Amino acid sequence: MAEVTNELMYELLKKLNTRFDKVDLSLSELRAEMNAMRGTMVSMHQEIHNIYSTLARHENRLDRIEHRLELREFQEAQARFEPQP
Repeated sequence: MAEVTNELMYELLKKLNTRFDKVDLSLSELRAEMNAMRGTMVSMHQEIHNIYSTLARHENRLDRIEHRLELREFQEAQARFEPQP
């Protein structure tokens, strides 16, 4: 079995330190990617909200148009029964 010396322990600690530096770098990269994903998700959420808002406006306009058409049809139906001058 190899004898454990201070030099061997020092070398092992240097390697561990190097590995921890790589892990820290990888974690930093993962955090940056997650922040980018979060930003993308927020922008997609805003776009979907804008689409729903636009659809709601169109639905309101169609409701008003349908209401006016029903009133017009009702007036035309009433005009048929009124005496013509």
